[in-house]
Amino acid sequence: MLLLSVDSSAVTASAALSKDGGVIKSELINKGLTHSETLLPLIQAVMGEYKYSDLDAIAITAGPGSFTGVRIGVATVKGLAFANNTPCISVSTLEAIANNFTDENAVICAVMDARRMQFYNALFKAENGKIKRLCDDRAISLEDLKKDLEGYEKVIIAGDGAELCFNNIGLENAYLADENRRYQSGTGAAKAAEGKETVSAADLRPVYLRPSQAERELKLKKENK
Repeated sequence: MLLLSVDSSAVTASAALSKDGGVIKSELINKGLTHSETLLPLIQAVMGEYKYSDLDAIAITAGPGSFTGVRIGVATVKGLAFANNTPCISVSTLEAIANNFTDENAVICAVMDARRMQFYNALFKAENGKIKRLCDDRAISLEDLKKDLEGYEKVIIAGDGAELCFNNIGLENAYLADENRRYQSGTGAAKAAEGKETVSAADLRPVYLRPSQAERELKLKKENK
């Protein structure tokens, strides 16, 4: 299967082209530009001589993550997929992070900063080259996450919230992931997409674990009227 995998859920943007599980080409960019400027050129760079009509599916990290980044990524993939009715695969950003650690034997704690010591989080078991999900994606406080992690022998904390989480969680069984594989990427999304069901471009949706800050502020204003 020829698969294009895309991520724009945080500060970086990345894409990977893979065939039957092997990566043909991958690219990552972090230039401080908006994803609306960088994402399509990045995708075109990994596609190379391949045509979009050659693709069997397109995978996208559909959330959680930056509301703007997730929306841009999903909209871009929908636009590419509509042209040739290409099937889409919605991937959890947290699962894409966890798939950077298939060579480990540990619990992978994928965390993204949700502000105010809250994290978007999911736990995964990495063992024998496989990643097994241990809980659903969730928004969780640092205190509650600490309680969940205390009983495991070895925990690797990864994601854009990893350093903040690690520096404040105070667990002897926790380790901060190496920076070179700490974050979500197109290659991680490709691994996470393996075996997942496809959806049509029309049915592809962003996945948010809670309302945006603007939506929360609007709701608060309405409640205080």
